[in-house]
Amino acid sequence: MTAGRKKTAAEHLCVALDFPGRGEILDAAKRFGPRVGWLKVGLEAFVAHGPTVVGEVAGHARVFLDLKLHDIPHTVARAAAAAARSGASMINVHASGGRAMLRAAREALPPDGPLLVAVTLLTSLDPAALADLPMAGHPEGIVRRLAALAQECGLDGVVCSPGEIASVRAVCDPEFRTVVPGIRPTGAQAGDQKRVATPSDAVAAGADLLVIGRPITAAADPDAALEAILEEIESGLQTKARV
Repeated sequence: MTAGRKKTAAEHLCVALDFPGRGEILDAAKRFGPRVGWLKVGLEAFVAHGPTVVGEVAGHARVFLDLKLHDIPHTVARAAAAAARSGASMINVHASGGRAMLRAAREALPPDGPLLVAVTLLTSLDPAALADLPMAGHPEGIVRRLAALAQECGLDGVVCSPGEIASVRAVCDPEFRTVVPGIRPTGAQAGDQKRVATPSDAVAAGADLLVIGRPITAAADPDAALEAILEEIESGLQTKARV
């Protein structure tokens, strides 16, 4: 991308290909890939079809391989290195794996390898859910601490909910990326997501990449849903430019 050029609405969007069947995944990749910046291959698809499906999807758009690696440092390092050979342009690990694990994953990737981002706190967790877990504090504070840790360990960004974008921006460098799930178009149901926002609000808050699946792929008219979301993203970009 040319230095200084503003990203388009399409470059801010990653469509999640959360389908069980390889044919469905590849059909969706062909359908949406030319119209967005990224496509996401998740855990279900990877377990069912292996790394070859990543390379096939990468023929249509850049791939975010969403495996959320979380294990001892040695295991995560080897898994991250293997993921880097799949054709993905971005992979992720859990920030809660700790400093040694994050650094091991970073060191395992080649300089020209995929972006490495850390999952801070799943968007399905709200304060009530956190009360069941050994994680002290409010989601915003937890995400802030984990984002700072990820940057210290040399990662390229974090996965966070829309509500924590400002907290990440407050403690991390401007170029540190925010990959944001939990996006629901205006009027849509939240489903199993707890910490959500509209595409327009998330982009206006500074999100670099929105990860959106079911609101597009499960819509009655997926093409119309995609176009509506791109319009919402564009609105958010215009709002951000005016601030």
